[in-house]
Amino acid sequence: MTTSENAGPLAGIRVVELATVLMVPYAAQMLGDMGADVIKVEGDRMDIGRQMGGGPHEELSGMALNLQRNKRSVRLELKGAQARDALLRLLGTADVFVTNLKPATLRKLGLDAGTVLEGRPRLIYCEAHGFATDSPEADRPAFDDVIQAETGLSRLRELVGGEVGFLPAVLADKIAAMYVTQAVLGALVHRQATGRGQRVEVPMFDAVLAFNLAEHLAQAAVPGGRVGYRRILTPHRGPHRTADGHVALLPYADADWRAVYTAAGRVEELERPVFASAKTRHADPDTVYGSLAGILAERTTGEWLELSRERAVPAARVSSLQEIVDDPELHRGVLREAEHPVTGTYRQIRPPVRYEDSPMSVRRHAPLVGEHTADVLAEAGLTREEIAAITGDQP
Repeated sequence: MTTSENAGPLAGIRVVELATVLMVPYAAQMLGDMGADVIKVEGDRMDIGRQMGGGPHEELSGMALNLQRNKRSVRLELKGAQARDALLRLLGTADVFVTNLKPATLRKLGLDAGTVLEGRPRLIYCEAHGFATDSPEADRPAFDDVIQAETGLSRLRELVGGEVGFLPAVLADKIAAMYVTQAVLGALVHRQATGRGQRVEVPMFDAVLAFNLAEHLAQAAVPGGRVGYRRILTPHRGPHRTADGHVALLPYADADWRAVYTAAGRVEELERPVFASAKTRHADPDTVYGSLAGILAERTTGEWLELSRERAVPAARVSSLQEIVDDPELHRGVLREAEHPVTGTYRQIRPPVRYEDSPMSVRRHAPLVGEHTADVLAEAGLTREEIAAITGDQP
């Protein structure tokens, strides 16, 4: 647990999350890890993000134990006028509002940016949807699979001779979540400088396509050129087979290639023009990595890792995700055991950014649905009677 002196760079910032599944809840988790007071608003319909992947409790899957941490949960059925008014009063105490509800749903609930920002000039209103709100696709359903398909991710394997297929990770949601977090942080800095909040939008498609094109726009940055970062678009890239398993070994600099090929007794191959420089190697990755694959197959993984350590050649053993999770040496402390008051012992993912003066931390375990409704609404100024009218409890 943390103290007020080291509670994170966003200590004192209140974030209200009205969102489901992964994209925005993951962004809100990151903001919470940075010290923000995150309030998750939930209705009677269970957020599927609480159940994805299965786990120890009907409201807390293994994924949710980390995804919903550092949050307080408020249950409000927003179709009711009292609950909606309660949310608006709560937003009056907030610095940031983040949501991934469809634009049409937000308008129907009276929670669109124009309505919410009226009278709240310092509030940052961040909405993230599949596609831009000023496009005909504003309300089009968009889950991770849809965005992977629309942004070329699902056809990257095809470029190296593989089958078309989704990457086996909820990648688009997580990429967009990073941009949502970045967007909120930038808006907070702007508000500090100007005193003004603002509406911020993160279209999931835009975020993921920009991410994919960072390297793969490549020669197509000039009209008429071809997409694709050639060095990595080869089926021979690896990881490569060794005599007893696999290794991820990447000779990058000229000295790396010479060290590996000298150790293998194949230094004469480096006299071929294709090995002359990084430029020529990157231009013909099939030949270069095909040659490397043949060499690496001649020795064991351990032998190549030892040589790589001695010669400072980038290399790693190829571990399965289960092996990494189960072995502290492999996960390097990114996982640690914690005790949840409801589910018991669980593996907690350590916040990955290490601020020296204001460390990220896990201050709250993931809550049950509505666990903090009365407390949070009281902080927003609702009376006991008003809270009871919403929750159905006796005042």
